[in-house]
Amino acid sequence: MEQQEVIRFFDRCAPSWDVGLVRNEAVISAILDNAGVRAGVDVLDVACGTGVLFSDYLQRGVASLTAVDISPEMVKIAQQKFPEVRILCGDVEQTVFERCFDVIMIYNAFPHFPDPARLIGCLARWVKPGGRLSVAHGMSREMLNHHHSGTASRVSVDLLEENELAALFAPYFDVDTVISDERMYQVAGRKL
Repeated sequence: MEQQEVIRFFDRCAPSWDVGLVRNEAVISAILDNAGVRAGVDVLDVACGTGVLFSDYLQRGVASLTAVDISPEMVKIAQQKFPEVRILCGDVEQTVFERCFDVIMIYNAFPHFPDPARLIGCLARWVKPGGRLSVAHGMSREMLNHHHSGTASRVSVDLLEENELAALFAPYFDVDTVISDERMYQVAGRKL
């Protein structure tokens, strides 16, 4: 998967992204709970898109919210919707942040990163000791892989089996959440 192709794909999708958005509030609530999103924490939302979880973070009273996305058009829409949020446009693996975070969330985006092990290792540097990293999807692994087999096939890879992803977390995190069922997918852990 070529990075410029990913950028072009999401730039094209950005204007209609929110129109096609389907939210399962119970699943999102469970994902945020498992990720440790609560009042007073500093959150980094990786591949934030148009900011689909921003209102959820803010309603939970996070201390700060920083977001990053590689698509300039996605970032532009997110900034218009949430001018109070610090949103960076760029490759998260190349970004140098001013601080570490209590929670780093990758929601509905993980298959668009071609090297999962490298991404996890990179993000681990930015999680505070005792902080949490979460990779989550608001649908089953099978549904997601089927969804990406269409127009997104050139800009995504199959979502790893949950235990494979947990193994990539293991050098950096105490994995305490491994869920893959018909409603959702999530692997999360606490920084060692």
